[in-house]
Amino acid sequence: MFGTSGIRGTVGEDVTAALALSIGRAVASDGYDRVVVGRDARESGAMLIDAVTAGLRECGADVLEVGVASTPTVARTVSRTDAGAGIVVTASHNPAPDNGIKLWSSSGKAFGPDQRDAIAARVDRDEYDLRPWNGGGSIEPVADAIDRHATQLVEAVSVADPPSVAVDVGNGSGGITARALSDLGCDVVTLNGQRDGRFPGRPSEPTRETLGDLAALVEATDARLGIAHDGDADRMLAVDETGTFVPKDVLLALFARETATDGDSVVAPVGTSMAVDDALAAVGATVSRTRVGDTFVADRTTRPGVIFGGEPSGAWIWPDEAPCPDGPLAACKLVELVADRGPLSSLVEDVETYPIRRTSVAVEEKTAVMNRVRECATERYDDVDTLDGVYVDVGDGWVLLRASGTEPVVRLTAEARDESRAERLEADAIGLLENAIETVSGIRP
Repeated sequence: MFGTSGIRGTVGEDVTAALALSIGRAVASDGYDRVVVGRDARESGAMLIDAVTAGLRECGADVLEVGVASTPTVARTVSRTDAGAGIVVTASHNPAPDNGIKLWSSSGKAFGPDQRDAIAARVDRDEYDLRPWNGGGSIEPVADAIDRHATQLVEAVSVADPPSVAVDVGNGSGGITARALSDLGCDVVTLNGQRDGRFPGRPSEPTRETLGDLAALVEATDARLGIAHDGDADRMLAVDETGTFVPKDVLLALFARETATDGDSVVAPVGTSMAVDDALAAVGATVSRTRVGDTFVADRTTRPGVIFGGEPSGAWIWPDEAPCPDGPLAACKLVELVADRGPLSSLVEDVETYPIRRTSVAVEEKTAVMNRVRECATERYDDVDTLDGVYVDVGDGWVLLRASGTEPVVRLTAEARDESRAERLEADAIGLLENAIETVSGIRP
C-alpha cells in the first residue's frame, strides 16, 4: 500500500475516497487522537481530504485543518500543535490525474516502516474503532500555519544583501517561498504562481527539461537565481543567473559543503555522485548512504552527528530546523548562499563533477534477475553493497543496478573519474545484467 513516500496513484483507480476514509479510520484507531490534515492544490484533494477527515472523526480523533498548504507547512504544524500525527493529501510531483496520502509522525518526520505497516494492516483487516453517535472527534482550523512557517523560514537564514529571485511555483502550493523571500528583502518575481491542480504552466515535477520558462525568465531579467518547486513544495531545484539548470548532485554538494564542518556526517542515497564525497572531504565531513527515498534519508538524519540530508530528486533536510524535506527552506538557504558567496554559476563551477552514465533495461522477472545480479557481482567484485539494489565500488568509480519500484525495468548508473572508465563500467554492468537475464530466462519453465 505504502511506497517510499506514502500512497500515490491515479484518482478513481488506485486512490479513492473509500481508501482515504479507511486511512483516516486506521490512523485514529491506531491511537492518534489529534491529527493535523492538509492538502496540495489538486482538484481531487478536496474530496479526499473530506474522506480522510470523516474517517478520523468517525473513530474519535480531533482534526486540526490547515487547508491548502505546502507539505512541509503541514509537517511542521504537527509538532508545533502537539498533534500525534499529520496527514497530507498530495501526489507531490506526479501529474494531475494522480493523488496520494502522506503520513507524518508527532515530530514532523514521515511515518516509519513500522507505523506504515500498522496502518496498512488495519486497512487490510478492516479493523477500526468506530465510535457511537456522540463519540466522534472535533474539527477546528489552524489559521496561522502558513504564517508560522513563513516566520520560521525568515528566522532560519541571514541575507545581508538580498538578491533578485525568480520563483516558479509550478501552480502548486509553494507560494510561501515567494512570501518568505519578499520578507527577507528580495525582489521576487513569480512564475506559475496561481494555484491550479491541473498544472497548466508546466508538469509538476521540476527538471532540466520542464524548467525552460524559468530559465528564460532568469536569463532575461536581473534575477540572480531561479527557484522551482513541485506540486507540494517538498522539493526544490534551481537555475543559476544565466538560466542554466543546476545539476541535482551539484546542488546536493553545495548544500552539504555549506552546512557540514569537520567530523560531521551528511546523508544521501546510494547512487549519489562522488562529487558530494569530494566536496565534503574538503571540509573534513563524510557521506552516509541510505536506500533511495527521502523517508530513508530522513530516518538517518536523526542519528547523532548528522547535520544534513539530501536526495538529488530535490528533497533537502536540515534536521536542526525540521525533520522533513522542506523546499521553501532550501530556497531560502540557497538565496542566503548566493547573497553571501557570489554568483550561483561560480559556486557550481567550484564543484568538480565526473562522467556519469544512466540507462534502463527492460526486465520482466525483476526479483529473480536482481538476485542473480547480486550473486554474480559478489563473486566478481570485492566491494559490493546490497542495501538498495547492487552497488559496486571499484575505487575510481562505482556502479548501481536497481530495480524500479514502478516499472518493469532495472536502472543502471555508472560514474567514474574519466569518461573511458565510466564507459567500461557501464559496459561491464550491462553485461552482468544481460547475463543474469539470460540465466533467469533459461531456468524458467
